[in-house]
Amino acid sequence: MESQVMTNREEIARLYREFSLFPSLSRADLGPVITSQYGGKYTNVYTEWSQRDLERNENVKFCRQYIVFHDDKSVVYSGASGNCTEIKGELLYKDSPSGEMKAVFRECTIKGEDKQFLEIWRKNIKLKSINLTALNKHGKVYEDDQFGCLVWSHSETHLLYVAEKKRPKADSFFQTGSPELSLVGDEEDTMRMEKQETVKGGQFIFHEDWGEGFVNKSCPVLCILDIEGDNVSVLEGLPEDISPGQAFWAPDDTGVVFVGWCHEPFRLGLKFCPNRRSSLFYVALTDGKCEKLSSGSSAVFSPRLSPDQCRIVYLECSVYGPHMQCSRLCMYDWYTKKTSVVVDVLNQPGEDGFTGIYSTQLSPQCWSADSQHIVVASPQRSRKDLLMIDISTGAVSSLTSKSDVGHWDLLNITRDLMVVSCSSPNCPPYLRVGFLPPRGSQEEVVWVTLEDSQILSDIDWQILTFTPPPEQDNSQYPGLHFEALLIKPKEVKDGVRLPLIVIPHGGPHSVFVAEWLLSSSVLCRMGFAVLLVNYRGSLGFGQDSILSLRGNVGAQDVKDVQFAVESVLKGGDLDMKKVAVCGGSHGGFLACHLIGQYPGFYKACVARNPVVNLASMIGSTDIPDWCMDVTGYDYSTDCLPDPSVWEQMLNKSPIKHITKVKTPVLLTIGEDDKRAPSKQGLEYYRALKAKGVPVRLLLYPGNGHALSKVDAESDGFMNIALWIIQHTELVMVDLS
Repeated sequence: MESQVMTNREEIARLYREFSLFPSLSRADLGPVITSQYGGKYTNVYTEWSQRDLERNENVKFCRQYIVFHDDKSVVYSGASGNCTEIKGELLYKDSPSGEMKAVFRECTIKGEDKQFLEIWRKNIKLKSINLTALNKHGKVYEDDQFGCLVWSHSETHLLYVAEKKRPKADSFFQTGSPELSLVGDEEDTMRMEKQETVKGGQFIFHEDWGEGFVNKSCPVLCILDIEGDNVSVLEGLPEDISPGQAFWAPDDTGVVFVGWCHEPFRLGLKFCPNRRSSLFYVALTDGKCEKLSSGSSAVFSPRLSPDQCRIVYLECSVYGPHMQCSRLCMYDWYTKKTSVVVDVLNQPGEDGFTGIYSTQLSPQCWSADSQHIVVASPQRSRKDLLMIDISTGAVSSLTSKSDVGHWDLLNITRDLMVVSCSSPNCPPYLRVGFLPPRGSQEEVVWVTLEDSQILSDIDWQILTFTPPPEQDNSQYPGLHFEALLIKPKEVKDGVRLPLIVIPHGGPHSVFVAEWLLSSSVLCRMGFAVLLVNYRGSLGFGQDSILSLRGNVGAQDVKDVQFAVESVLKGGDLDMKKVAVCGGSHGGFLACHLIGQYPGFYKACVARNPVVNLASMIGSTDIPDWCMDVTGYDYSTDCLPDPSVWEQMLNKSPIKHITKVKTPVLLTIGEDDKRAPSKQGLEYYRALKAKGVPVRLLLYPGNGHALSKVDAESDGFMNIALWIIQHTELVMVDLS
């Protein structure tokens, strides 16, 4: 049968390079409202973007500014202000509340040493450049979203941030003393202090970190810079058993509010795991007294203070259990000291279409100007929508559900002006602004595009809904549906049936939303159809759907994917003899299960950092609780699973079906993966080699679970595409 798939490797590389040029939005900031000499009001919008640079082998960041004229309720005129400028060395930055000043954390290399500086700017003058490394009060500054922050005090006299706790210098037991140097003043004091703090024989002590994505981040501390005095102080009095982060100033600068994650008896992986025991805390600056503002029995994250400084909203979920869950939105009243639940966990989607809140974090600014609403970006089935929530009533309304755009992300909202990123499977990210409708209004948001993107009109996409057959219904959680995104070329030659690539997502409690995905778009342009499956257990379909998968991995999720695949093949425009499966993490777990449980059905398999043996993974991963939970058991830090649990882990793992595998397998592995350690892929590789099944393993040094470095991502894509082309017999490819 005739094929229209692109098979020339140079053409595929050219196409990947072309699509890599589309940047993504990462941040937006809004300046103060300025009144021009003619009476018109305008606001400057500062945006940050990220783009792959294949030549430099890095993701480059750049900024662009826009000007928005408005009347406080609608946009009158908007446009770009100047060209893009690449950002170098900035870890964090933050404008002061008045907009008069800007703080920047910068890292640079001086004489071969990495140094960190905190800069204070006013208009076009750098007022201060403070060498934090030389001050030696703490270790490296945290720039991540999990712990990191950079917050001006309301008075604009102090800055709050998070850094690694300073560790004593470690020397060998046999280190001889340094010769005396001629030192004066502060240098002599510093040397004396370092000598006192030196730990003999301590250079090989193991320090736990927070797992995948947080290597060398172990003991965060809250730090305050006195801008006038150039002094940095580390806050004392915090509980010894917590790691602080996500901090901000309390009203009137009386103290600091922060999230504290419990790290006893040991740290568990935190990235994409908001279900870690944590609480909201307040520490007073006057006496150092620290108090807990939320229950210590749950997991809390993403606190946000209202513009009137009266309320704090935050997200909360259960400890352990599924890593990603439906969260409840809670609110703490600063003056009454009472906590209320604004939006509770939703077990089943409501009649209004709302399915619950599924977010790892709220936007840095999410409040309406009157402090009566917040805006949340959250998956709702296979879309990501903007939800407006009334904090008084808990009423939820979607601002975007009627749009044909599949993915909306809130970057910022200030004085009711929202800045959002939009995309769809056939449209790379673009930038929009719009005003939040007045309270009680039925008006819809009028969106104005600041930066457009290129719509790929030759790519078609749709969301498909599936009802499992009666024999596959979950008796404990009956009547659940699931979905999949089908992306394919719009124009197909007569008589041509498209080869299909099936991609189940990882997690398993994650979700594919209808957004721009580089690899799927390139594969589609090459001539493949791509099926992204949101099996039962995915986010955005209610808490019952998430819980239904607990103890049923390797069965319910596998059957859902296979049912979706067989259903779309019945349409007649896809080639059932040219089907490949590709997945990462739990998606790799499913890919390996599918080729073992349905031998010969899939002609090619690609697994990125797959979980292949839960029983062998539990002792080496940063998330041992996950291995227990997906198998259907509760996790405890103080005991090992009994033999029957180990047996169940093995029975639910892809390695159990290794003897039935016929499909050629490509494994792409991150050497530094802490989540699904590289030995998982190696175990599967060796088992396939022993059985004589065609297998190839690509090992990427310096890469973790996501294989997100530019060279690993691009090389991985090319090898994946060529592997699938070869083994679906579209053309023979020399991969030696």
